[in-house]
Amino acid sequence: METISIARVVRQEKGLYGIDFGTGERAAEVSGKLRFEAARPSDFPAVGDWVEAEAETGGNAIIHRVLGRRSAFIRRAAGENAEQVVAANVDTVLLCMALNGDFNLRRMERYVSIAWESGAAPVIVLTKKDLCADAAARIAEVAAIAPGVDVLAVSSLEEDGCAALAPYLKPGKTLALLGSSGVGKSTLVNRLLGEERLQTNGLRGDDRGRHTTTRRQLIELPCGALVMDTPGMRELGMWDADGGVSRTFSDIAALARRCRFRDCTHRTGPGCAVRAAVEQGELAPERLKAWRGLCAENDFARGAAEHLAAKRQKFKEIAKLNRQAGRG
Repeated sequence: METISIARVVRQEKGLYGIDFGTGERAAEVSGKLRFEAARPSDFPAVGDWVEAEAETGGNAIIHRVLGRRSAFIRRAAGENAEQVVAANVDTVLLCMALNGDFNLRRMERYVSIAWESGAAPVIVLTKKDLCADAAARIAEVAAIAPGVDVLAVSSLEEDGCAALAPYLKPGKTLALLGSSGVGKSTLVNRLLGEERLQTNGLRGDDRGRHTTTRRQLIELPCGALVMDTPGMRELGMWDADGGVSRTFSDIAALARRCRFRDCTHRTGPGCAVRAAVEQGELAPERLKAWRGLCAENDFARGAAEHLAAKRQKFKEIAKLNRQAGRG
């Protein structure tokens, strides 16, 4: 058996991985034992993970174990009642949204909530500044719905258009670019690299970018920082992100503490400070609606997670009884 060493997952595409032992990328696959023992999708490796693996001669390396994560951006897998780790062991999550046709405050609230829950620091990056007539006004709009989050506007087409990112690009730090398709993530990575390494496409007829990235990959920049490019996400479902939602909507949480009753639903009943703020124009009704929607979605996801955990435990107990009966 080859020696088991520590490696980092630098690429993921469907069930195949690329890992780096420090000597360059090697193709890799998970071991049969890891595949059998994985209780949930998040037990499998994700880009950014540190893993124990063996580099077999003449074949793919074998991943035996995923080491503990210090951060993990987790969403509900598209079309499934299961979680998916999009990025692991990330220091800063760059939440990308274009300043032209992609601009959507409600979507950004969702991204920020999941980012806070991940354990990484979120930074909002508004791309395609060159296509926006009033970037300052839009920056103010975004800052209002993301308290405590840095908001930057960049342009990958201008000479110093990405200078605002410099403070976050420190040697050894890992950053992940997350956002919907066509917001210019790959173009931004190319700009930071100083070369056209990743494939990009221009704008479609409706002023939106075209989807290009099809896999997650970790790339080292000339400055020594590592940046993760990810495919655009058509869906970003909540998955047990109570803390992230509370932090993103800290303005509503602060208002709720002024309600007359602790169990106020902010829908009916006297003395509701949240409804009063909406009526007085201090809180946008759209923001309150978005908070309610994310809370409801998160409660549903948590229930699904608990149901799946109970189901897996039941199957494990049945399998154990069957093994014992076989030995008897």
